Amino acid sequence: MRVRRLAIWPAVSLAATLGLAACGSDGDGPGRPDPDAAVRIEIAEPQHLVPTDTAETNGSQVLSALFSPLIDYDRDNKPYEVAARSIESTDNRVWTVKLKTGYTFHNGEPVTAQNYLDAWNYGAYGPNEQNSSYFFEKIAGYDDLQGDPPAAKTLSGLRKVDDLTFTVTLAEPYAEFRTMLGYTAFYPLPKAAFTAPGVLDEGYEDAPIGQGPFRMKGSWVHDAKVEVERYDAFPGQQPKVAGVEFRIYQQATAAYADVLSDNLDVIKTIPTENLPTAPDDLGDRFRQSPASSLQLLAFPTFQQEFSKPEVRKAISMAIDRDGISDSIFKGAEQPARSFVSPVVAGYRKDTIGEAGTYDPARARAMYEAAGGPRTIELSYNGDGAHGAWVDATCDQLATNLGVTCVGTPEPKFADLLTKLGRKEPVGLFRMGWVMDYPSMENYLGPLYSSTGSSNYYGYRNERFDQLLAEGAKAPSEEEAIRKYQAAEDLLAADLPVIPLRFGRNSFGHSAKVRNVEMDLFDRVDLLKIEALR
Repeated sequence: MRVRRLAIWPAVSLAATLGLAACGSDGDGPGRPDPDAAVRIEIAEPQHLVPTDTAETNGSQVLSALFSPLIDYDRDNKPYEVAARSIESTDNRVWTVKLKTGYTFHNGEPVTAQNYLDAWNYGAYGPNEQNSSYFFEKIAGYDDLQGDPPAAKTLSGLRKVDDLTFTVTLAEPYAEFRTMLGYTAFYPLPKAAFTAPGVLDEGYEDAPIGQGPFRMKGSWVHDAKVEVERYDAFPGQQPKVAGVEFRIYQQATAAYADVLSDNLDVIKTIPTENLPTAPDDLGDRFRQSPASSLQLLAFPTFQQEFSKPEVRKAISMAIDRDGISDSIFKGAEQPARSFVSPVVAGYRKDTIGEAGTYDPARARAMYEAAGGPRTIELSYNGDGAHGAWVDATCDQLATNLGVTCVGTPEPKFADLLTKLGRKEPVGLFRMGWVMDYPSMENYLGPLYSSTGSSNYYGYRNERFDQLLAEGAKAPSEEEAIRKYQAAEDLLAADLPVIPLRFGRNSFGHSAKVRNVEMDLFDRVDLLKIEALR
Protein backbone atom coordinates (compact mmCIF):
# COMPACT_ATOMS: atom_id res chain seq x y z
CA MET A 1 0.00 0.00 0.00
CA ARG A 2 4.57 2.12 0.97
CA VAL A 3 4.63 2.68 0.09
CA ARG A 4 4.91 3.02 -1.99
CA ARG A 5 3.55 -0.41 -1.26
CA LEU A 6 0.56 -1.27 0.92
CA ALA A 7 -0.54 1.84 2.74
CA ILE A 8 -1.61 1.78 6.37
CA TRP A 9 -3.22 5.21 6.72
CA PRO A 10 -5.69 6.83 4.37
CA ALA A 11 -3.71 9.50 2.51
CA VAL A 12 -5.53 12.81 2.34
CA SER A 13 -4.55 16.12 0.79
CA LEU A 14 -5.36 18.85 -1.70
CA ALA A 15 -4.31 18.66 -5.31
CA ALA A 16 -1.45 21.13 -5.17
CA THR A 17 1.69 21.19 -3.09
CA LEU A 18 1.73 24.07 -0.62
CA GLY A 19 4.89 26.10 -0.14
CA LEU A 20 7.48 24.96 2.37
CA ALA A 21 7.29 26.82 5.65
CA ALA A 22 10.42 27.68 7.59
CA CYS A 23 10.06 27.59 11.36
CA GLY A 24 12.37 30.27 12.64
CA SER A 25 15.42 31.81 11.01
CA ASP A 26 18.90 30.62 10.13
CA GLY A 27 20.47 33.12 12.53
CA ASP A 28 21.75 32.68 16.04
CA GLY A 29 18.35 32.91 17.75
CA PRO A 30 15.58 30.31 18.11
CA GLY A 31 15.04 28.30 14.95
CA ARG A 32 18.70 27.79 14.14
CA PRO A 33 19.38 24.37 12.47
CA ASP A 34 20.88 21.80 14.82
CA PRO A 35 22.75 19.08 12.89
CA ASP A 36 23.44 17.22 16.13
CA ALA A 37 19.76 16.70 16.97
CA ALA A 38 17.52 13.77 16.08
CA VAL A 39 13.95 14.00 14.80
CA ARG A 40 10.90 11.89 15.70
CA ILE A 41 8.67 10.55 12.93
CA GLU A 42 5.41 8.62 13.35
CA ILE A 43 4.97 5.18 11.81
CA ALA A 44 2.91 2.11 12.65
CA GLU A 45 4.47 -1.27 13.43
CA PRO A 46 6.25 -2.55 10.28
CA GLN A 47 5.45 -6.04 9.13
CA HIS A 48 9.11 -6.71 8.22
CA LEU A 49 12.46 -4.95 7.85
CA VAL A 50 14.09 -7.35 5.39
CA PRO A 51 14.11 -5.48 2.03
CA THR A 52 12.71 -8.35 -0.01
CA ASP A 53 10.00 -9.00 2.62
CA THR A 54 8.90 -5.38 3.09
CA ALA A 55 5.71 -4.66 1.16
CA GLU A 56 4.11 -1.84 3.18
CA THR A 57 4.85 1.81 3.78
CA ASN A 58 6.00 1.69 7.42
CA GLY A 59 8.84 -0.71 6.76
CA SER A 60 9.65 1.16 3.57
CA GLN A 61 10.06 4.43 5.50
CA VAL A 62 12.55 2.83 7.88
CA LEU A 63 14.47 1.11 5.08
CA SER A 64 14.73 4.40 3.18
CA ALA A 65 16.97 5.58 6.05
CA LEU A 66 19.10 2.43 6.14
CA PHE A 67 19.60 1.85 2.41
CA SER A 68 20.49 3.82 -0.68
CA PRO A 69 18.61 2.71 -3.84
CA LEU A 70 20.18 2.03 -7.19
CA ILE A 71 17.94 4.74 -8.67
CA ASP A 72 15.46 7.33 -7.46
CA TYR A 73 12.95 9.56 -9.27
CA ASP A 74 12.95 13.26 -10.11
CA ARG A 75 9.95 15.60 -9.99
CA ASP A 76 8.79 14.29 -13.38
CA ASN A 77 8.91 10.67 -12.13
CA LYS A 78 11.94 9.94 -14.31
CA PRO A 79 14.62 7.65 -12.85
CA TYR A 80 18.15 8.84 -12.10
CA GLU A 81 21.13 6.94 -10.67
CA VAL A 82 21.92 7.04 -6.95
CA ALA A 83 24.00 4.04 -5.80
CA ALA A 84 24.33 2.95 -9.43
CA ARG A 85 26.81 4.66 -11.74
CA SER A 86 24.89 3.48 -14.79
CA ILE A 87 22.14 1.01 -15.76
CA GLU A 88 22.09 0.32 -19.49
CA SER A 89 20.73 -2.05 -22.11
CA THR A 90 20.75 -2.20 -25.88
CA ASP A 91 17.84 -4.62 -26.20
CA ASN A 92 15.80 -4.14 -22.97
CA ARG A 93 16.61 -7.76 -22.08
CA VAL A 94 20.24 -7.80 -20.96
CA TRP A 95 20.96 -4.98 -18.53
CA THR A 96 24.38 -3.96 -17.21
CA VAL A 97 24.48 -2.38 -13.76
CA LYS A 98 27.62 -0.52 -12.73
CA LEU A 99 27.93 0.60 -9.11
CA LYS A 100 29.44 3.78 -7.74
CA THR A 101 32.61 3.46 -5.69
CA GLY A 102 32.90 4.32 -2.00
CA TYR A 103 29.75 2.65 -0.64
CA THR A 104 30.15 0.54 2.48
CA PHE A 105 27.71 -1.30 4.70
CA HIS A 106 27.29 -0.03 8.22
CA ASN A 107 29.55 -2.81 9.54
CA GLY A 108 32.38 -1.65 7.27
CA GLU A 109 31.96 -4.23 4.49
CA PRO A 110 32.51 -2.71 1.03
CA VAL A 111 29.42 -2.88 -1.19
CA THR A 112 30.03 -5.11 -4.21
CA ALA A 113 28.02 -6.59 -7.05
CA GLN A 114 27.85 -9.88 -5.15
CA ASN A 115 25.85 -8.20 -2.38
CA TYR A 116 23.10 -7.42 -4.87
CA LEU A 117 23.17 -10.92 -6.32
CA ASP A 118 22.98 -12.50 -2.86
CA ALA A 119 20.05 -10.31 -1.82
CA TRP A 120 18.10 -10.79 -5.04
CA ASN A 121 18.63 -14.55 -5.09
CA TYR A 122 17.44 -14.75 -1.49
CA GLY A 123 14.34 -12.71 -2.32
CA ALA A 124 13.49 -14.75 -5.41
CA TYR A 125 13.94 -18.22 -3.85
CA GLY A 126 10.44 -19.61 -3.35
CA PRO A 127 10.94 -21.43 -0.01
CA ASN A 128 12.00 -18.13 1.59
CA GLU A 129 8.43 -16.86 1.07
CA GLN A 130 9.41 -13.22 0.67
CA ASN A 131 6.55 -10.77 0.16
CA SER A 132 8.35 -9.06 -2.72
CA SER A 133 9.54 -12.21 -4.50
CA TYR A 134 7.19 -11.25 -7.33
CA PHE A 135 9.48 -8.38 -8.36
CA PHE A 136 12.18 -10.82 -9.50
CA GLU A 137 9.77 -12.69 -11.77
CA LYS A 138 11.04 -10.88 -14.86
CA ILE A 139 14.60 -12.16 -14.35
CA ALA A 140 15.59 -15.31 -16.24
CA GLY A 141 15.52 -18.41 -14.07
CA TYR A 142 12.84 -17.20 -11.65
CA ASP A 143 10.54 -20.15 -12.36
CA ASP A 144 13.33 -22.57 -11.44
CA LEU A 145 13.42 -21.06 -7.93
CA GLN A 146 9.78 -21.89 -7.33
CA GLY A 147 8.15 -25.29 -6.91
CA ASP A 148 8.49 -27.98 -4.28
CA PRO A 149 11.38 -28.51 -4.32
CA PRO A 150 12.83 -25.75 -6.54
CA ALA A 151 15.05 -26.81 -9.43
CA ALA A 152 17.63 -24.13 -8.59
CA LYS A 153 18.67 -21.82 -5.76
CA THR A 154 19.98 -18.85 -7.75
CA LEU A 155 18.70 -16.85 -10.70
CA SER A 156 20.34 -17.86 -13.97
CA GLY A 157 19.83 -14.30 -15.21
CA LEU A 158 22.22 -12.77 -12.67
CA ARG A 159 25.95 -12.69 -13.41
CA LYS A 160 28.79 -10.92 -11.63
CA VAL A 161 31.22 -9.22 -14.04
CA ASP A 162 33.53 -7.64 -11.48
CA ASP A 163 33.26 -6.20 -7.97
CA LEU A 164 31.30 -3.18 -9.19
CA THR A 165 29.50 -4.59 -12.21
CA PHE A 166 26.82 -7.21 -12.78
CA THR A 167 24.43 -8.10 -15.57
CA VAL A 168 20.73 -8.93 -15.38
CA THR A 169 19.22 -11.02 -18.16
CA LEU A 170 15.44 -10.91 -18.25
CA ALA A 171 13.20 -13.74 -19.43
CA GLU A 172 11.58 -11.26 -21.83
CA PRO A 173 12.50 -7.70 -22.79
CA TYR A 174 11.13 -5.08 -20.39
CA ALA A 175 11.73 -1.42 -21.21
CA GLU A 176 10.88 -0.23 -17.68
CA PHE A 177 13.32 -2.48 -15.82
CA ARG A 178 15.62 0.42 -14.91
CA THR A 179 12.59 2.25 -13.49
CA MET A 180 11.78 -0.73 -11.23
CA LEU A 181 15.16 -0.63 -9.51
CA GLY A 182 14.21 2.11 -7.07
CA TYR A 183 11.99 -0.37 -5.24
CA THR A 184 12.88 -1.72 -1.78
CA ALA A 185 13.29 -5.33 -2.97
CA PHE A 186 16.35 -4.37 -5.00
CA TYR A 187 18.49 -3.18 -2.06
CA PRO A 188 21.71 -5.16 -1.41
CA LEU A 189 22.48 -7.25 1.68
CA PRO A 190 25.88 -7.60 3.39
CA LYS A 191 27.64 -10.92 3.95
CA ALA A 192 26.88 -10.46 7.65
CA ALA A 193 23.16 -10.85 6.91
CA PHE A 194 23.69 -14.54 6.09
CA THR A 195 24.74 -17.43 8.31
CA ALA A 196 25.37 -19.58 5.21
CA PRO A 197 24.92 -19.02 1.47
CA GLY A 198 21.26 -18.21 0.93
CA VAL A 199 20.39 -18.55 4.64
CA LEU A 200 19.40 -15.26 6.30
CA ASP A 201 20.38 -14.67 9.92
CA GLU A 202 17.16 -14.93 11.96
CA GLY A 203 18.06 -11.81 13.91
CA TYR A 204 18.93 -9.67 10.89
CA GLU A 205 15.69 -7.74 10.60
CA ASP A 206 15.75 -6.68 14.24
CA ALA A 207 18.96 -4.76 13.47
CA PRO A 208 19.26 -4.45 9.66
CA ILE A 209 22.66 -3.55 8.22
CA GLY A 210 22.35 -1.32 5.16
CA GLN A 211 24.52 1.00 3.06
CA GLY A 212 22.40 4.14 3.35
CA PRO A 213 22.71 7.54 5.08
CA PHE A 214 21.65 6.20 8.50
CA ARG A 215 22.54 3.07 10.48
CA MET A 216 20.63 1.26 13.21
CA LYS A 217 20.99 2.57 16.75
CA GLY A 218 20.30 -0.52 18.80
CA SER A 219 17.56 -2.92 17.70
CA TRP A 220 13.95 -2.64 16.57
CA VAL A 221 11.83 -2.31 19.72
CA HIS A 222 8.61 -3.88 18.48
CA ASP A 223 5.46 -1.81 18.92
CA ALA A 224 7.56 1.04 20.32
CA LYS A 225 10.32 2.42 18.07
CA VAL A 226 13.12 1.99 15.56
CA GLU A 227 16.06 4.36 16.01
CA VAL A 228 18.73 5.21 13.45
CA GLU A 229 21.75 7.51 13.51
CA ARG A 230 23.70 9.30 10.79
CA TYR A 231 26.32 7.14 9.06
CA ASP A 232 29.26 9.47 8.53
CA ALA A 233 30.97 7.16 6.02
CA PHE A 234 28.03 7.41 3.60
CA PRO A 235 29.45 8.71 0.28
CA GLY A 236 26.24 10.31 -0.95
CA GLN A 237 24.32 13.34 0.27
CA GLN A 238 24.56 13.53 4.05
CA PRO A 239 21.40 14.12 6.11
CA LYS A 240 21.01 17.35 8.04
CA VAL A 241 20.05 15.62 11.31
CA ALA A 242 22.00 13.31 13.60
CA GLY A 243 19.34 10.63 13.67
CA VAL A 244 15.70 9.62 13.46
CA GLU A 245 13.43 7.95 15.97
CA PHE A 246 10.65 6.18 14.08
CA ARG A 247 8.07 6.15 16.82
CA ILE A 248 5.45 3.42 16.51
CA TYR A 249 1.84 4.35 17.23
CA GLN A 250 -1.26 2.18 17.45
CA GLN A 251 -3.60 5.18 17.10
CA ALA A 252 -3.18 8.10 14.70
CA THR A 253 -5.00 10.43 17.11
CA ALA A 254 -2.33 9.85 19.75
CA ALA A 255 0.35 10.80 17.24
CA TYR A 256 -1.58 13.95 16.32
CA ALA A 257 -1.80 14.99 19.98
CA ASP A 258 1.96 14.51 20.31
CA VAL A 259 2.65 16.73 17.29
CA LEU A 260 0.48 19.47 18.75
CA SER A 261 2.47 19.34 21.99
CA ASP A 262 5.85 19.13 20.18
CA ASN A 263 6.44 15.62 21.56
CA LEU A 264 6.54 14.25 18.00
CA ASP A 265 8.10 15.99 15.02
CA VAL A 266 6.24 14.54 12.02
CA ILE A 267 2.88 12.83 11.60
CA LYS A 268 2.71 11.43 8.09
CA THR A 269 -1.09 11.47 7.84
CA ILE A 270 -3.47 13.74 9.74
CA PRO A 271 -6.31 11.63 11.22
CA THR A 272 -9.57 12.18 9.36
CA GLU A 273 -11.33 13.41 12.48
CA ASN A 274 -8.68 16.13 12.91
CA LEU A 275 -8.73 17.40 9.33
CA PRO A 276 -11.30 20.16 9.92
CA THR A 277 -9.21 21.78 12.68
CA ALA A 278 -5.69 20.95 11.47
CA PRO A 279 -5.12 24.27 9.62
CA ASP A 280 -5.95 26.19 12.79
CA ASP A 281 -4.21 23.72 15.12
CA LEU A 282 -0.94 23.68 13.20
CA GLY A 283 -0.96 26.84 11.10
CA ASP A 284 1.73 26.70 8.43
CA ARG A 285 2.92 23.41 9.92
CA PHE A 286 -0.13 21.72 8.35
CA ARG A 287 1.22 20.53 5.00
CA GLN A 288 -0.22 18.96 1.86
CA SER A 289 1.36 17.51 -1.27
CA PRO A 290 0.64 15.06 -4.11
CA ALA A 291 0.81 11.31 -3.45
CA SER A 292 0.32 8.11 -5.41
CA SER A 293 -1.96 6.28 -3.00
CA LEU A 294 -5.21 4.54 -3.83
CA GLN A 295 -7.74 3.31 -1.27
CA LEU A 296 -9.57 0.09 -2.14
CA LEU A 297 -12.33 -2.13 -0.75
CA ALA A 298 -11.31 -5.69 -1.57
CA PHE A 299 -13.23 -8.94 -1.90
CA PRO A 300 -12.04 -12.43 -0.99
CA THR A 301 -13.13 -13.74 -4.40
CA PHE A 302 -12.28 -17.30 -3.36
CA GLN A 303 -15.18 -17.21 -0.86
CA GLN A 304 -18.54 -18.32 -2.27
CA GLU A 305 -20.56 -15.33 -1.05
CA PHE A 306 -18.33 -12.85 -2.95
CA SER A 307 -17.51 -15.01 -5.98
CA LYS A 308 -20.06 -13.36 -8.31
CA PRO A 309 -19.06 -10.12 -10.09
CA GLU A 310 -22.72 -9.02 -9.81
CA VAL A 311 -22.50 -9.06 -6.01
CA ARG A 312 -19.30 -7.03 -6.09
CA LYS A 313 -20.74 -4.55 -8.59
CA ALA A 314 -23.88 -4.08 -6.49
CA ILE A 315 -21.78 -3.30 -3.41
CA SER A 316 -19.80 -0.76 -5.41
CA MET A 317 -22.97 0.97 -6.64
CA ALA A 318 -24.32 1.13 -3.07
CA ILE A 319 -21.40 3.30 -1.91
CA ASP A 320 -21.58 7.08 -2.26
CA ARG A 321 -17.91 7.89 -2.92
CA ASP A 322 -18.53 11.59 -3.36
CA GLY A 323 -20.59 11.86 -0.19
CA ILE A 324 -17.97 10.12 1.95
CA SER A 325 -15.16 12.16 0.42
CA ASP A 326 -17.05 15.35 1.32
CA SER A 327 -18.39 14.40 4.75
CA ILE A 328 -15.49 12.37 6.15
CA PHE A 329 -12.48 13.73 4.30
CA LYS A 330 -13.86 17.24 3.82
CA GLY A 331 -13.16 17.05 0.09
CA ALA A 332 -9.45 16.43 0.61
CA GLU A 333 -9.53 12.93 -0.87
CA GLN A 334 -10.79 12.49 -4.42
CA PRO A 335 -13.33 9.79 -5.32
CA ALA A 336 -11.69 7.02 -7.35
CA ARG A 337 -13.32 5.13 -10.19
CA SER A 338 -10.17 3.76 -11.80
CA PHE A 339 -7.54 1.18 -10.83
CA VAL A 340 -4.48 3.38 -11.38
CA SER A 341 -3.56 6.78 -9.98
CA PRO A 342 -3.71 10.03 -11.99
CA VAL A 343 0.02 10.49 -11.27
CA VAL A 344 1.07 7.81 -13.82
CA ALA A 345 1.01 7.87 -17.61
CA GLY A 346 -1.95 5.92 -19.00
CA TYR A 347 -4.47 6.91 -16.33
CA ARG A 348 -8.05 7.14 -17.58
CA LYS A 349 -10.98 8.59 -15.70
CA ASP A 350 -13.92 6.37 -14.64
CA THR A 351 -12.66 3.06 -16.02
CA ILE A 352 -15.01 1.03 -13.79
CA GLY A 353 -17.98 2.49 -15.66
CA GLU A 354 -21.45 1.81 -14.24
CA ALA A 355 -19.97 0.19 -11.11
CA GLY A 356 -18.78 3.63 -10.06
CA THR A 357 -22.27 5.16 -10.26
CA TYR A 358 -24.09 5.65 -6.98
CA ASP A 359 -27.48 4.02 -7.60
CA PRO A 360 -28.96 2.48 -4.42
CA ALA A 361 -32.15 1.15 -6.05
CA ARG A 362 -30.37 -0.63 -8.88
CA ALA A 363 -27.67 -1.85 -6.48
CA ARG A 364 -30.25 -3.48 -4.19
CA ALA A 365 -32.09 -5.18 -7.05
CA MET A 366 -28.84 -6.52 -8.48
CA TYR A 367 -27.61 -7.66 -5.07
CA GLU A 368 -30.80 -9.56 -4.28
CA ALA A 369 -30.93 -11.16 -7.73
CA ALA A 370 -27.32 -12.35 -7.34
CA GLY A 371 -27.96 -13.75 -3.86
CA GLY A 372 -25.51 -11.55 -1.95
CA PRO A 373 -24.83 -12.37 1.73
CA ARG A 374 -27.20 -10.92 4.33
CA THR A 375 -24.33 -10.00 6.64
CA ILE A 376 -21.22 -8.15 5.51
CA GLU A 377 -18.07 -7.88 7.61
CA LEU A 378 -15.68 -5.09 6.66
CA SER A 379 -12.20 -5.60 8.15
CA TYR A 380 -9.63 -2.83 8.47
CA ASN A 381 -6.47 -2.07 10.40
CA GLY A 382 -7.14 -0.30 13.68
CA ASP A 383 -3.70 1.34 13.73
CA GLY A 384 -4.74 3.51 10.78
CA ALA A 385 -7.34 6.28 10.77
CA HIS A 386 -10.07 4.27 9.02
CA GLY A 387 -12.87 3.90 11.56
CA ALA A 388 -14.93 6.92 10.46
CA TRP A 389 -15.10 6.09 6.76
CA VAL A 390 -15.58 2.37 7.41
CA ASP A 391 -18.55 3.14 9.65
CA ALA A 392 -20.01 5.48 7.02
CA THR A 393 -19.54 2.83 4.33
CA CYS A 394 -21.20 0.17 6.49
CA ASP A 395 -24.14 2.49 7.15
CA GLN A 396 -24.62 2.96 3.42
CA LEU A 397 -24.39 -0.76 2.65
CA ALA A 398 -26.88 -1.58 5.42
CA THR A 399 -29.37 1.04 4.24
CA ASN A 400 -28.99 0.57 0.50
CA LEU A 401 -28.71 -3.22 0.34
CA GLY A 402 -30.87 -4.17 3.33
CA VAL A 403 -28.05 -6.10 5.03
CA THR A 404 -26.26 -6.12 8.34
CA CYS A 405 -22.79 -4.57 8.00
CA VAL A 406 -20.17 -4.64 10.73
CA GLY A 407 -16.76 -2.93 10.70
CA THR A 408 -14.09 -5.12 12.31
CA PRO A 409 -10.75 -3.52 13.24
CA GLU A 410 -7.60 -5.62 13.41
CA PRO A 411 -5.14 -4.18 15.98
CA LYS A 412 -2.32 -3.77 13.45
CA PHE A 413 -1.99 -3.66 9.68
CA ALA A 414 0.64 -6.40 9.94
CA ASP A 415 -1.97 -8.62 11.64
CA LEU A 416 -4.48 -8.06 8.85
CA LEU A 417 -1.87 -8.86 6.19
CA THR A 418 -0.90 -12.04 8.02
CA LYS A 419 -4.53 -13.20 8.14
CA LEU A 420 -4.99 -12.42 4.48
CA GLY A 421 -1.82 -14.30 3.58
CA ARG A 422 -3.24 -17.35 5.36
CA LYS A 423 -6.64 -16.87 3.66
CA GLU A 424 -8.38 -16.61 6.99
CA PRO A 425 -11.95 -15.26 6.70
CA VAL A 426 -12.07 -11.48 7.20
CA GLY A 427 -15.03 -10.54 4.98
CA LEU A 428 -14.51 -7.48 2.82
CA PHE A 429 -11.29 -5.73 3.71
CA ARG A 430 -9.69 -2.36 3.35
CA MET A 431 -6.55 -2.13 1.22
CA GLY A 432 -4.39 0.78 0.21
CA TRP A 433 -1.67 0.96 -2.40
CA VAL A 434 1.24 3.34 -2.86
CA MET A 435 3.23 2.85 -6.04
CA ASP A 436 6.63 1.17 -5.95
CA TYR A 437 7.72 2.79 -9.21
CA PRO A 438 5.88 5.13 -11.60
CA SER A 439 4.14 2.81 -14.07
CA MET A 440 0.62 1.52 -14.74
CA GLU A 441 2.09 -1.97 -14.48
CA ASN A 442 2.94 -1.39 -10.83
CA TYR A 443 -0.72 -0.71 -10.01
CA LEU A 444 -1.83 -3.83 -11.88
CA GLY A 445 0.78 -6.59 -11.59
CA PRO A 446 1.41 -6.81 -7.82
CA LEU A 447 -2.27 -6.42 -6.94
CA TYR A 448 -4.08 -8.52 -9.54
CA SER A 449 -1.80 -10.88 -11.46
CA SER A 450 -2.00 -14.56 -10.56
CA THR A 451 1.41 -14.40 -8.85
CA GLY A 452 1.12 -10.82 -7.58
CA SER A 453 2.83 -10.16 -4.26
CA SER A 454 -0.21 -8.31 -2.89
CA ASN A 455 -3.01 -10.27 -4.55
CA TYR A 456 -4.73 -11.10 -1.27
CA TYR A 457 -8.15 -11.62 -2.88
CA GLY A 458 -7.32 -14.68 -4.97
CA TYR A 459 -8.08 -13.01 -8.31
CA ARG A 460 -7.13 -15.10 -11.35
CA ASN A 461 -7.60 -14.16 -15.00
CA GLU A 462 -5.32 -15.72 -17.63
CA ARG A 463 -6.09 -13.04 -20.21
CA PHE A 464 -5.23 -10.34 -17.68
CA ASP A 465 -1.87 -12.04 -17.01
CA GLN A 466 -1.26 -12.31 -20.75
CA LEU A 467 -1.94 -8.62 -21.36
CA LEU A 468 0.44 -7.66 -18.56
CA ALA A 469 3.14 -9.84 -20.09
CA GLU A 470 2.55 -8.31 -23.51
CA GLY A 471 2.75 -4.82 -22.04
CA ALA A 472 6.03 -5.65 -20.32
CA LYS A 473 7.52 -6.82 -23.64
CA ALA A 474 6.22 -3.85 -25.63
CA PRO A 475 8.94 -1.91 -27.45
CA SER A 476 7.54 1.51 -26.49
CA GLU A 477 5.78 3.12 -23.55
CA GLU A 478 2.80 3.94 -25.75
CA GLU A 479 2.29 0.30 -26.80
CA ALA A 480 2.81 -0.88 -23.24
CA ILE A 481 0.13 1.52 -22.00
CA ARG A 482 -2.36 0.21 -24.56
CA LYS A 483 -1.86 -3.32 -23.23
CA TYR A 484 -2.12 -2.21 -19.61
CA GLN A 485 -5.31 -0.29 -20.35
CA ALA A 486 -6.82 -3.41 -21.92
CA ALA A 487 -5.90 -5.32 -18.76
CA GLU A 488 -7.53 -2.61 -16.64
CA ASP A 489 -10.72 -3.05 -18.68
CA LEU A 490 -10.81 -6.71 -17.60
CA LEU A 491 -10.55 -5.62 -13.97
CA ALA A 492 -13.50 -3.31 -14.51
CA ALA A 493 -15.56 -6.29 -15.68
CA ASP A 494 -14.42 -8.69 -12.92
CA LEU A 495 -14.17 -6.10 -10.09
CA PRO A 496 -12.05 -8.03 -7.56
CA VAL A 497 -11.71 -4.74 -5.67
CA ILE A 498 -13.63 -1.47 -5.55
CA PRO A 499 -11.58 1.69 -6.07
CA LEU A 500 -12.77 4.20 -3.47
CA ARG A 501 -10.47 7.22 -3.23
CA PHE A 502 -7.27 8.69 -4.55
CA GLY A 503 -5.26 9.91 -1.59
CA ARG A 504 -2.73 12.67 -1.25
CA ASN A 505 -0.30 13.51 1.50
CA SER A 506 -1.79 15.51 4.36
CA PHE A 507 0.74 15.77 7.15
CA GLY A 508 1.92 17.93 9.99
CA HIS A 509 5.04 18.72 11.96
CA SER A 510 6.15 20.25 15.21
CA ALA A 511 7.76 23.65 15.73
CA LYS A 512 11.09 21.86 16.25
CA VAL A 513 11.67 20.92 12.58
CA ARG A 514 11.53 22.49 9.15
CA ASN A 515 11.93 21.55 5.48
CA VAL A 516 9.56 18.63 5.95
CA GLU A 517 8.65 17.06 2.62
CA MET A 518 6.85 13.84 1.69
CA ASP A 519 7.20 12.09 -1.63
CA LEU A 520 4.75 10.21 -3.83
CA PHE A 521 5.66 7.00 -1.98
CA ASP A 522 4.40 8.08 1.47
CA ARG A 523 7.90 8.71 2.82
CA VAL A 524 9.36 11.68 4.64
CA ASP A 525 12.46 12.94 2.81
CA LEU A 526 15.14 12.21 5.41
CA LEU A 527 17.86 14.13 3.57
CA LYS A 528 15.97 17.43 3.67
CA ILE A 529 14.39 17.56 7.11
CA GLU A 530 16.15 19.79 9.66
CA ALA A 531 15.94 19.94 13.45
CA LEU A 532 15.82 23.35 15.12
CA ARG A 533 17.32 24.55 18.37
